[in-house]
Amino acid sequence: MVNTRGFDPATGEWNDSLTGDFIWTNTNIGEAFSDVMTPFTWSLVGALYDELNVLPGYSTAGNIGGRAYQNGSVMYATLLAMGRKPADMTEIGGRMELPAGMTIPVIPLPRLAAIPILFNTLRLMFQMGRWLSGLASFIAENPRWCEAALARVARIESRKAALAFAPDEIRRRREAFWRLVSITWRYSDAIGPLRRDLVALVGQDDASALLSGVSRASELLASLGPVLGLSKVAAGEMDRATFLRQYGHRGPHEAEVSAPRPAEDPTWLDAQLAAWAEAPVDVAALLADQQARFDAAWARLRDRHPQQADKLRLRLSKAAEIARQREAMRSELTRLVAVARAWALRAGKLTGVGDGIFFLTYEEALDLLTGRPVATETIPARRETYDRYRRLPTYPPLICGRFDPVRWAADPRRRSDWYDSHVPQLSTAPTLAASDVIRGLPGSAGRVEGLVRRLDRPEDGDQLRPGEILVTAQTNVGWTLLFPRAAAVVTDVGAALSHAAIVARELGIPAVVGCGDATARLKTGDRVRVDGGAGTVICSA
Repeated sequence: MVNTRGFDPATGEWNDSLTGDFIWTNTNIGEAFSDVMTPFTWSLVGALYDELNVLPGYSTAGNIGGRAYQNGSVMYATLLAMGRKPADMTEIGGRMELPAGMTIPVIPLPRLAAIPILFNTLRLMFQMGRWLSGLASFIAENPRWCEAALARVARIESRKAALAFAPDEIRRRREAFWRLVSITWRYSDAIGPLRRDLVALVGQDDASALLSGVSRASELLASLGPVLGLSKVAAGEMDRATFLRQYGHRGPHEAEVSAPRPAEDPTWLDAQLAAWAEAPVDVAALLADQQARFDAAWARLRDRHPQQADKLRLRLSKAAEIARQREAMRSELTRLVAVARAWALRAGKLTGVGDGIFFLTYEEALDLLTGRPVATETIPARRETYDRYRRLPTYPPLICGRFDPVRWAADPRRRSDWYDSHVPQLSTAPTLAASDVIRGLPGSAGRVEGLVRRLDRPEDGDQLRPGEILVTAQTNVGWTLLFPRAAAVVTDVGAALSHAAIVARELGIPAVVGCGDATARLKTGDRVRVDGGAGTVICSA
């Protein structure tokens, strides 16, 4: 059951920043959950993240105005209790150093707090190791499980049958979540040190090239599937039914249970093909070009460091295998969200609340099916709160202290890169001048100059012209269809090991991620120079 301390059931407002003085970051979690979430969605997501808690009494993740954040104060307190020094933790969530003057609110812990933290951490590590077993077979079998589950949901005709199905669905999704967390942990453990070693040996550009090449002819990176699949449908090499069966569960709003899957919309594929016809891209050629860059970078490394070559080749191969497993596992967890959606719609129909089911928590939905009293009269107010949150601009990726998203959005002086409730007055980010540099994290190496296309929604992707630089708050797999058209990608939110960075590297597209304020400082038509290896964006006007 998810922690609901920050939830007002009467209005649907959910704000965990009001439950204490903490620092929050959405660097990693924000890419996976890029939308404002309904109460139903967060109740499922939050319950899973609560299983990762190692600090008793505190949650590692929270909901701020409908958006998912990780609690940096909990991470900080946990590491301090484990004997780490404050100087070792100048970064929160891998995004950026804290702004000048911002400090991490400290959670006071008793002297013996390290004992339960150590025990819980070891338990967590043991569980993750266990979930890695059988990963490949789970990935291979899950599409069939989901197909059978959807057929079973379609046959549900009673509340009793809906209740009987719920434990199976929750169990399967929990297993997929733990498997994804486990392989992501292994990926970070492998790729972080490897990236540092490669940069030290060959520099950012060649390191980026060597970390690409994850896709193989026999095993495509799952996140590239929709892009390559669409190009095959356009070329007549794949039929529509096959494409939708393989990729119809992926989309820009795939983590939100209330959002229809692309496969549910009979016009969606036609719209994608029409946009592709206007600006066709040879994706296979992009992948081949990047493979050539990989081969050239590897030849240089082998010639300069022959004694380390064999060991590094083995590490690269292992990292690529883990990256493919990670992205495949993410796809299969997303496929299970479609099952949760089908069940919720069925429960809504059986209980008479329709799509209002998404404005109840999962526990409330179960109570409704059981016949227990549920305040369904609050659904209109919760729906209005959800709609109000959706109308707000994307919140800052770094939030310190208590945060009111509505009040923040109404402030003309607001910053979009960070918010600190301890600072009495905010200041707007400066206007970009020729000498200004927007700094982020190196996502994918390469240098390019071009015009900015600033977009807030992937649904507006038809505005992106070939060769323009895509600037947006954050990306997920739903944006991937736009990547081949872009000369470069720049995001406010993201990390060097994020989905956006991986896909950009595979396609050979320069990317700077985790800038914090790129969308606030850039507008469509600006001319900029993007250096993906350095992690910088410079106005070239």
